[in-house]
Amino acid sequence: DVVKYLMKQGQMVRVNDVLDSDTAELIIEDFGHIAKRVSESDVEEGFIDDDDAEGSKKPRAPVVTVMGHVDHGKTSLLDALRATDVAAGEAGGITQHIGAYQVKLKSGDKITFLDTPGHAAFSSMRSRGAQATDIVILVVAADDGVMPQTIEAIKHAQAAQAPIIVAINKMDREGANPQKVLTDLLQHEVVVESMGGEVQAIEVSALKKTGLAELTDAITLQAELLELKANPDRPADGVVVESQVEQGRGSVATVLVKRGTLKRGDIVVAGAQWGRVRALIDERNQQLKAIGPSQPAEILGLDGAPEPGELFAVVDNEARARELVDYRQRQKKQTSAAAGGGASLEQMLARLKQSDTKEMPLVVKADVQGSAEAIAQSLEKIGNEEVNARVIHGAAGGVNESDILLAKASGAPVFAFNVRANKQARELAEQEGVEIRYYSVIYDVIDDVKGTLEGMLAPEKRETFIGYAEVLEVFNISKVGKVAGCNVTEGVVKRGSGVRLLRDDTVIHEGKLKTLKRFKDEVPEVRSGMECGMAFENYEDIQKGDLIECFEVEEIERKL
Repeated sequence: DVVKYLMKQGQMVRVNDVLDSDTAELIIEDFGHIAKRVSESDVEEGFIDDDDAEGSKKPRAPVVTVMGHVDHGKTSLLDALRATDVAAGEAGGITQHIGAYQVKLKSGDKITFLDTPGHAAFSSMRSRGAQATDIVILVVAADDGVMPQTIEAIKHAQAAQAPIIVAINKMDREGANPQKVLTDLLQHEVVVESMGGEVQAIEVSALKKTGLAELTDAITLQAELLELKANPDRPADGVVVESQVEQGRGSVATVLVKRGTLKRGDIVVAGAQWGRVRALIDERNQQLKAIGPSQPAEILGLDGAPEPGELFAVVDNEARARELVDYRQRQKKQTSAAAGGGASLEQMLARLKQSDTKEMPLVVKADVQGSAEAIAQSLEKIGNEEVNARVIHGAAGGVNESDILLAKASGAPVFAFNVRANKQARELAEQEGVEIRYYSVIYDVIDDVKGTLEGMLAPEKRETFIGYAEVLEVFNISKVGKVAGCNVTEGVVKRGSGVRLLRDDTVIHEGKLKTLKRFKDEVPEVRSGMECGMAFENYEDIQKGDLIECFEVEEIERKL
């Protein structure tokens, strides 16, 4: 009927042609129905429900993020709190993933800890850590004081409006000065209780395990003030803390449930990924049947690694999950196409302008999504207007053949961070001449790229003035052309150096000396007070009374 109707209107269509929404609306109304327009983004509605009724909420454990400068003892403090050793397994003792685990105190209270890396590259990961948290513990070393990342952590905590507890660590060290730390913190609007503020400050030593009871008491006290509650009897939603692709396990995402209960077999949508929860595993590698509010766990069964910081929620059925994920992936494609394409004149000019910039393309593979993202962000910050690094592909998982092919096509090296290349990829890399570099500490990656970019910078040319000569007479010599008879008035004149011809203090020629003679001999240089003969390369217009300025150009390597 619809095809017949359209043919009468003069439109030739087939059964599977797509109509624009205006035509569709007209047809529906002509056929006697009521049309209701919906937008594509309506699929998002009801993905995460509104807040629950107060009566259904029950108390939940506080989520505590430990923040602070690199090497101030965050992980050691957490180890002391949960009496197991994490730092030893980390490369170079630096934490490079967000760890999430729950600690049960003797009193029976539970606290969930998120450990965020202190390194500057992880600021994006840290800001996510702050969003998922109720309380921030700021670890400051008593012998080191407030450092750049300490300040950054304070800013994240203030932006997330999370209360801060200051843990002054390394009290067992010589030169520990907690008072200096507290006064330093005043500059950043962190006023501790001893100075009339509201922030609790606890002196601890992770090594000697002192002050830990006071710290956990401070956390429970702060949690009571916050009155943290959530409804456990509803479909779960929360946030993805970390994700990675593991061999034999597929995509693994560490999630933190904010409310509801996540059970095995639930259908979950996280960012542009979905899947049925095949297994829930806690930090002690034990299988769980379900996890409640404020509980972290690794989930298996998603069809890809979602971005850390994405919200996840349980949906009713597979059809709903597919619909949501399809819409999100389309959106992603559209935004990336819009960013990449574009043929307006401004964009074309901008691209031409950019073609002066030398780019260093890179393919980055890391063990977890968070690290890949952190490396990509910190590498893209290194360059300047002339040189920069561009990560064409950054993802979690081992190096495979498609990475090598991509690297070959774009002339990029592959940086593998805590992952290895499989046999096929290694062989292909050797064949194609693609370099794979392995790293386990993020500083090394950044230093290497910085060094390479500095090598790509055009050297800076610096000129040093070396002498002046005055033209006393100009001679015409056959076969040679015009030669200036000069007196060196200042400094020294060298053969092969750069020269400028000045007339009435105006530069009329810049070039090189062809000959420099004293009497009949060619000489390498003539010092001040002596007379000499000079001729320029490809230039004849010399007059009596002109000045000749002599200079040398040296090239200096530039640093970023």
